[in-house]
Amino acid sequence: MGILTGKKVLIFGVANDHSIAWGIAQAMHREGAELGFSYAGEKLERRVRPLAESLGSTFVEPCDVGNDADIAAVMAKAKAHFGELDILIHSVAFAGRDDLMGAYHSVSREGFRMAMDISVYSFTALAREAYPIMKPGGAMLTLTYIGSVRAVPHYNVMGVAKAALEASVRYLAADFGAEEKHVRVNAISAGPIRTLAVAGIAGSRALITEFAKSSLLRRNITIEDVGNSAAYLCSDMAAGVTGEIHYVDAGFNVAFGATEGE
Repeated sequence: MGILTGKKVLIFGVANDHSIAWGIAQAMHREGAELGFSYAGEKLERRVRPLAESLGSTFVEPCDVGNDADIAAVMAKAKAHFGELDILIHSVAFAGRDDLMGAYHSVSREGFRMAMDISVYSFTALAREAYPIMKPGGAMLTLTYIGSVRAVPHYNVMGVAKAALEASVRYLAADFGAEEKHVRVNAISAGPIRTLAVAGIAGSRALITEFAKSSLLRRNITIEDVGNSAAYLCSDMAAGVTGEIHYVDAGFNVAFGATEGE
């Protein structure tokens, strides 16, 4: 039996088989969890549905996380399908390409609003709607990056959004920890991985190469590394862990002079 045997998981953010969310899905499936997936738009459905089916998932539903009605609808479907959830995974972020280029102060008001809405508020909105159908002792997990606490080249408004996301983790952990169900809320701060999101950041290839040289383990991070840590954090083995930002970055965050990023 795996450490997640019998657990029911709803995952937001799989884009393809290189996604961090996909690494999490694979690890949780391996550990015995029953998975459900949500995607945004028909283009992503063509990628996500076959992946979900490869893990035996029959719950693959659309959801625009920027739309409260969509969020309520997908949670209603999850309740009808699963009854209750044990785990919620949020691996969603967005910022306009122009807002990741040049100086941070050049970000537009609309670009800032969009980045904060999709990358930060969506986790709060999903958590709020998921909580009523979460089992006692359940877990919620989101993904962040060291650009939240350091000025990373070309990360700009996304770094500000990740800082807000990490603050949200702490406040959500305080909210839900005090409730009768004692649901836990954590984040993984992953090292840079070659995903679709990272590909949109200027200089990402060179910076990923530098990351491997600067991290304590002298290597890059994989989606499997993140998936394994996510499985632990969402399992009963981590029942006493909440409100944490857990680094999965080969020790990069504690390495002297580590300033490179995605």
